[in-house]
Amino acid sequence: MVSREAFMLLACKICGQVHVIEPLEPGTVARCRRCGSAIAKHTPFGPHLTAALALAALILYVPANVFPILRLEMYGATTTNTVWQGTQRLFQDGDVVIAVIVFLASMLIPLLKLLGLLFLVASRAFHFSRGKLQRTWIYRIIDSIGRWAMLDVFALALLVSVVKLQKVATIIPGRGLFAFTGVVVLTIFASASFDPQMIWERGTPVP
Repeated sequence: MVSREAFMLLACKICGQVHVIEPLEPGTVARCRRCGSAIAKHTPFGPHLTAALALAALILYVPANVFPILRLEMYGATTTNTVWQGTQRLFQDGDVVIAVIVFLASMLIPLLKLLGLLFLVASRAFHFSRGKLQRTWIYRIIDSIGRWAMLDVFALALLVSVVKLQKVATIIPGRGLFAFTGVVVLTIFASASFDPQMIWERGTPVP
């Protein structure tokens, strides 16, 4: 028998209809009685999938920042730069604002996002009963800074550099670029696979 504390009140994001939802079985979806939109779902092994993707992205985070992103061959000279070296060069050249943006978007924010996702999964796995509001805020912050994972903008910047410099230099992608791309993609999937409703569920073990 399901206790009354296990039920949740959820409003449909489409039409606003309020529903009383009992704990869902793995693989099931609760839909709105009025408009038929999905209002809750229980993804099988959802926390495990989030943890696996976040750990994989965290592993790739190291080579993404250790190995060079690009190799530039110009007039017989070859230079390679990592993300951190590029940030330092921008700072030394006086482009402090751009250096800070590159550091935040490419190094600090992705790391904090991955650590936050792993903390949310761990708190769910160990059935933490306190700090649910704080964990909800952590998820909101992670979700809101998702726009910093601008893979398309990053790719466009590389394309512009290649087009402008192709007559005077040869630009070769480095190993760090592929690792960086993997970090971005895996982080996006890890964030998408986490269901924030799990933070507020009571008495339901991780599948």
